[in-house]
Amino acid sequence: MSSPNLHPMLNTAVKAARAAGAIINRAALDVEAVRISQKQVNDFVTEVDHASEEVIIETLLGAYPGHAIWAEESGKEHGRQGSDHIWIIDPLDGTTNFIHGFPVYCISIALQVKGRVEQAVIYDPTRNDLFTATKGRGAYMNERRMRVSKRIDLHTALISTGFPFRPGDNFNNYLRMMAEVMQRSAGLRRPGAAALDLAYVAAGFTEGFFETGLSPWDVAAGSLLVTEAGGLMGNFTGEPDFLEQKECVAGNPKIYAQLISILRKYSKFASTAEKRELREHALTLVDPKSKPGAQPETPEAAGDDTVEK
Repeated sequence: MSSPNLHPMLNTAVKAARAAGAIINRAALDVEAVRISQKQVNDFVTEVDHASEEVIIETLLGAYPGHAIWAEESGKEHGRQGSDHIWIIDPLDGTTNFIHGFPVYCISIALQVKGRVEQAVIYDPTRNDLFTATKGRGAYMNERRMRVSKRIDLHTALISTGFPFRPGDNFNNYLRMMAEVMQRSAGLRRPGAAALDLAYVAAGFTEGFFETGLSPWDVAAGSLLVTEAGGLMGNFTGEPDFLEQKECVAGNPKIYAQLISILRKYSKFASTAEKRELREHALTLVDPKSKPGAQPETPEAAGDDTVEK
């Protein structure tokens, strides 16, 4: 059901997300019957991803046929490409969780207008939690206003992240990052759905989040939730233009600043001096030859974390 308090375009996105959620919940009743294929090593897609994406696109274009679509599974095949209005869609973020019956996954829909994300929906169908935001109007969870956590000391903060999981990912760099954050925080969590991680930062359930290798559909909606809830989001050096840079940090303002101070040297945009310092002090924590398909890590790679997902 639409809400009179929501922007009309956001109402349409909510309708699309709930329709997709119904498909996902039905499939979750017998997840072992779901057909699964593999896009690349450890990167899965199911018939549910495709069905969810199809109903989202059908709903959005039914209301706004002149808009463009940018979706995880179908890319830019649908809609009127070149439009100022672009719907950025992840039909099932956390597919690996879903196919194992681990109930942490969501649908993420964002509307980008002239390069700025202006509407956002993240829907968790297992809990029926709906996160929404319109630029300039605040962020909401189940129609209640959200604000980021008020904790200001990283030592008391709960931080979420995602792990590298494909051949070629820089495991040593990620282990170094995690080691630094773990020693300075109250805890580190890896739920497995980046969009939901960002919604939880916005809701104040965690104080911060960082990850590399993410695509625009993983972070577009969550980024607006975070900023409309009073938080900050950027790349590892703190620059706000992160959407297609494959590295992001989010948090309340105080925790965000402390995370940036730790993570900036791991950024592909780090200064030459920062990369040199990282190489000089880097320890090899995992033998890169120990994981099938992994490439040997060079000293140069230790200072340039360009994970692809």
